[in-house]
Amino acid sequence: MKTITSTLKKYVTLLLGLVGLAAVIIWSGGFLGSKVPPGKLPLEPGLPLPTDAKTYDVQAETIPTRIDVVGTTTSEKKINLSARIPAYVREVFASAGDRVKQGQVVVTLDDRDIRQQLAGAEAQLNQAQTEYSRAKTLMEKQATTQQALTAAESMYNAAQAQVEQIKVMLTYAQVESPIDGIVTERRIEAGDLANPGTLLLAVYDPTRMRLEAPVPVRLVDRLAVGQAVEVALERPAHSFAGTVSEIVSEVDAASRTQLVKVHLEDVQEDVLPGTFGRLWVDAGPRDVIRVPAAAVAHIGQLSFVQAVRDDRVVRRLVKTGTPHNDHIEILSGLSAGDRILTPPLQED
Repeated sequence: MKTITSTLKKYVTLLLGLVGLAAVIIWSGGFLGSKVPPGKLPLEPGLPLPTDAKTYDVQAETIPTRIDVVGTTTSEKKINLSARIPAYVREVFASAGDRVKQGQVVVTLDDRDIRQQLAGAEAQLNQAQTEYSRAKTLMEKQATTQQALTAAESMYNAAQAQVEQIKVMLTYAQVESPIDGIVTERRIEAGDLANPGTLLLAVYDPTRMRLEAPVPVRLVDRLAVGQAVEVALERPAHSFAGTVSEIVSEVDAASRTQLVKVHLEDVQEDVLPGTFGRLWVDAGPRDVIRVPAAAVAHIGQLSFVQAVRDDRVVRRLVKTGTPHNDHIEILSGLSAGDRILTPPLQED
């Protein structure tokens, strides 16, 4: 009897558990209440538009297009001082960066060999002069021939020319600066052997500078000799007024460009040769969209604005272009007639 009662209790407990589980499933499944039909909940994008928010109406405008062409500065007057005689360098009086005056001696060469040649030539000149004087005296006494007198005169003239030539060579031992300028290169030291054509020093005039830029052939027709242009340099970092001084007629076959030389106005000796610069070339008008730079926000490499749609503010990605004063060009992402916030709202 006791065994039967225990078995009944087990079955009753199992049955009650199943009933409870079924009740939980029915309740959690929502079968005991009314069902909500499926649908979409209304979701408004963006942020509410504040009542005091400042907006900007996007408009298209026509501006002149300018294309920058990269160039390099150089002096319009740069002199490479070279040796004209083979000799050892005795002394160098200038280094790179030094200012020199026109006629200032910057390098002296060993001239002992030339002086020895001059001494020998002067001795021959004295002898030739003596022979020429003697021949003239004999000719006056009818004691020699005209042929002998002519030969003595020729020997005297040749000896005199030889002396003058060596004296000129002697001046080559002192290398002078032909202009007022700044030494930009020093390629020689005392004791070095200078052969004819060997570069000793380079001097440039810092008051006459120009920008040399390889301009694409398609833009060359927009430039003319004497035309006023604008040049922006990296150092000093500001713009200069310039005048096109030369357009090289030869086209570079590799780059399809022509070299344009632009004289820089009002240079205050602060432009160094080899400075990076840009030549701005007008390429005709075009329609652009520009907005205040303060209206554009950045997250990493992405740029965006906050556009106004009805009474909401939504983020819109844009692609920016060239800045101009306090505005920036928008290449894509906005159209004329759009309204944006300036400055954007802070997003959480």
